[in-house]
Amino acid sequence: MKKHAVCLLLILLSSAVLAQTPSSTVRICDDRGCEERPRDAVTFNPNAPGDSAAEQQAAKLIALAEKDPRAAYDLGLRYFRGDGVRQDSYQALKWMRDAAERGYLKAQTAVGRLYLMGLEEMGSDPSEAEKWLSIAAGRGDKEAKTLLAQATKAKQNEVAYRRWVDSQKAIWNSYWMDRYQYEWQWRNGGWYEYRPYYGPRY
Repeated sequence: MKKHAVCLLLILLSSAVLAQTPSSTVRICDDRGCEERPRDAVTFNPNAPGDSAAEQQAAKLIALAEKDPRAAYDLGLRYFRGDGVRQDSYQALKWMRDAAERGYLKAQTAVGRLYLMGLEEMGSDPSEAEKWLSIAAGRGDKEAKTLLAQATKAKQNEVAYRRWVDSQKAIWNSYWMDRYQYEWQWRNGGWYEYRPYYGPRY
């Protein structure tokens, strides 16, 4: 009798569980975080239009960067900052180095800084930094001369170098976010060389 009561109780519990209605939402996590969404919501539509204006600007800047090293420099900065394109340190270094290899002085100094300090998952490389900074310093760049002395010193003492890199992270990040300026600006449906406005000329 006791066994029958236990069996009956188990049957009632399992039927109660089966009778419960499933939740109308599901937890979805993506690059923006996690949230509850309706089960019938469409989460991906491959034919949905993207931000066509931003995509058009990026495509035009890439085309310009293939021809002009100053635009390649800009594109590298934009990839570093995630400005108008998805933030991508690999693309940032690729385009910045491309501009440096084509002789653009600002890019040569920037690439030297990148190799000196490292970039996200890419570790530092003092020898490569010294190479690029030597080129830029030889062409008269003051920032490169200062960084070159630091790169040369870094090669001599690894422990002191790591300590220095850690102490410089905030300063280094502000260079990339604020100090390095774009050479091109988007205006009237195209990219134009940036020319600061100094007021009317008389």
